[in-house]
Amino acid sequence: MRTKTETNIQLGHGGGGLLTREFLDRHVVPRFATGPLEGLPDGATLPALENGIIFSTDSFVVHPMFFPGGNIGDLAVHGTVNDVAVSGGIPRWLSLGMILEEGIEQDVVGRVLDSVAEAAADCGVQVVTGDTKVVPRGLCDGMYLNTAGIGERMPEFDLGAARLQTGDVILASGTLGDHGMAVMAAREGIEMAGGPVSDTGPVHRLVQAARPFATEVRFMRDPTRGGVAAVLNELVEDAPLGIILQEDDLPWSTGARAIAETLGFDLLHSACEGRMLMACAPDVAGLILDAWRAIPEGNGATAVGAVTNDDAGRVLLETCMGGRRLVDVPQGELLPRIC
Repeated sequence: MRTKTETNIQLGHGGGGLLTREFLDRHVVPRFATGPLEGLPDGATLPALENGIIFSTDSFVVHPMFFPGGNIGDLAVHGTVNDVAVSGGIPRWLSLGMILEEGIEQDVVGRVLDSVAEAAADCGVQVVTGDTKVVPRGLCDGMYLNTAGIGERMPEFDLGAARLQTGDVILASGTLGDHGMAVMAAREGIEMAGGPVSDTGPVHRLVQAARPFATEVRFMRDPTRGGVAAVLNELVEDAPLGIILQEDDLPWSTGARAIAETLGFDLLHSACEGRMLMACAPDVAGLILDAWRAIPEGNGATAVGAVTNDDAGRVLLETCMGGRRLVDVPQGELLPRIC
C-alpha cells in the first residue's frame, strides 16, 4: 500500500524501497537528473579529457548547517570545486553523497539541495552521480555531505613548493578568515550589526584569470582548515626558504575581526571557503592582481607577503609596530566542524 509522503526523513528513505523512490523523485530528479544522471544510473559515463584529469574529494559536517552567507550545500560544492581549481584544473563534474539523520525535515533537505544546484550551476559543473543513506537518530547531526570532483587539467600550470624562489610574492584574493568566524558566531548565537558573513564561494574564475601568467605561478591553495597559517607553514615546511607577511597588508573584514577579538582567535588560523592564496613571480604579481580585481571574486585582492632567504622553514609576521612574530601552525582543533 502506498503511503503518503512524510515531512521528516525516516530510516526507510535510505532503504532502497518505496520511500527511497519518493525521496529521489521529490529531491534529486527535479534538480539533477539530466545528462549523465538521467535515469539515475549507478555510475556516470563521462567523456575523456584531453589534458588529463584533476580528481578531489571532501566531506562536509559543518555545524550549524546554516550560517550567515551560506549552508552545508553550497559549501560542499565550493569546497570541492575550489580544490580542483587550485590544483590547476577546470572543474567539470561532481558526485554528491548524503548521509541523513532520521527525523530531519525534508524541507530542510530541499533547501540544502537547492543550494547545491544553484552553486553547481554558478560554477559550471554538473552533479553526475550520488548516493543517499539514512542513519538512526543520534548517529548524525542532521546531514553530512560528501562531494568528489573531476576537472580537466590545465597544462600551463606547474605547481609545487619546489618551484618557490626568493622574492616571489604571496597574493590573497580577498578578506581572510570570514568563514570560520561566521560559523563560530552562528554556533555561539552571537548576533551583531555588521557581523561576519561566510566567504563561501568559488575560486575557479580567479584561477582562470591567472591562467595567462601560469608559467610564473608557483603555488595556489584555498586556505580552509587551519587558515593562512596552516597553508603557508606547509608550503615552506621542508624548504630552504621562509615567508614574511606584512600585518598592514593583511585584509580583514570588520565583522570577522570583531568576533576574533571577542573570542580570542587569531584570524590567521581561521578558515576561508572562497578565497585563494598564490605564490607567483614578482614581475606578474601586479598583472594577476589587476585581473583578479576585475571580477567580483577578487575585488579585495592584495599582496600580503613575500618569500625570503631568511628564517628557512618559518612564516613570520612583520607587525605594524615594526617587530616580528612567528606565525605558527594551529595547535589542536581550534574551530571544529567549520566545513
